[in-house]
Amino acid sequence: MPAVTADTLTLPRIRAASLGDSERPVKQISTGPKGYEGEGFPVVRAFHGVSKADLDPFVHMDQMGEVDYAPGEPKGTAWHPHRGFETVTYMIDGRFQHQDSHGGGGMIENGATQWMTAGAGILHIETPPEELVVSGGLFHGIQLWVNLPAKDKFAAPRYQNLEGTSATLLGSADGGALIRLIAGSLDGHTGPGSTHTPISLAHATIQPGAQLSLPWPAEFNALAYVLSGDGTVGAERRPIRSSQLALFGAGDRITLSAADHQDSNRPAFEVLLLGGRPIGEPVVQYGPFVMNTVEELQQAVDDYRSGRLGVIPAGALMPHTG
Repeated sequence: MPAVTADTLTLPRIRAASLGDSERPVKQISTGPKGYEGEGFPVVRAFHGVSKADLDPFVHMDQMGEVDYAPGEPKGTAWHPHRGFETVTYMIDGRFQHQDSHGGGGMIENGATQWMTAGAGILHIETPPEELVVSGGLFHGIQLWVNLPAKDKFAAPRYQNLEGTSATLLGSADGGALIRLIAGSLDGHTGPGSTHTPISLAHATIQPGAQLSLPWPAEFNALAYVLSGDGTVGAERRPIRSSQLALFGAGDRITLSAADHQDSNRPAFEVLLLGGRPIGEPVVQYGPFVMNTVEELQQAVDDYRSGRLGVIPAGALMPHTG
């Protein structure tokens, strides 16, 4: 169950569709395969099978969990580098600790989002806190990689801690859906995240049988990833379910509908909505580095090996093991 909830009847509402709106068609529905990340925590590779051009400005996204760990099972990542993009970690349920080589850090929990601009280079770690390793518990979140344009690839690293309570909460036109706006703008409402690359990022909970119709910037691409539940996407009402991603075509409005009946363990249709203005530059990636040329990738590897991306601070957070 998402940590941040609200009574939609008391929230600002997204305007209903009008005759002048252009509904975005569904171009593709893909299914993310399961895998493991870091020290072995389960993920779904959400962008599998979608072209880089259609994803731009996004590079990579994992759904972390949803998993209910037994005592001793929770896992995270060891210290590792990044350069050339931003990492966005959104914790829907559970807790993750973060620390980086530029002084950023803290606990990510209860619907909070950690927004880290790697820029010129940074080292960081994300790991479950010791008490969660000991007790076990629910773990569910998202990690999204947002590309940086060439002019910002070597920007100074930056860290933003966005508590769940800071998200902008909105209701759908009929009150049947709750939208947590994390970054960007929707229908004149703005989320708390500050981004180099213009994007919108939101988490919607759509009640059984309800429909969510959202105005969406025509210059952005548009993606909807199903965190849990069943429903349809687009005016054509194409079926979609957990671990599937919908890619929309051109237009200025997107529509999603929840099935009338949901799994009793997942009572609503939970969807991550994201889109951004395409950068339109070459993208070359090698592990945790996302650059514009192969030469820049080699330089990133060389800089990491020589310690120029940062050093692990004294007394640093280290992975907790059972």
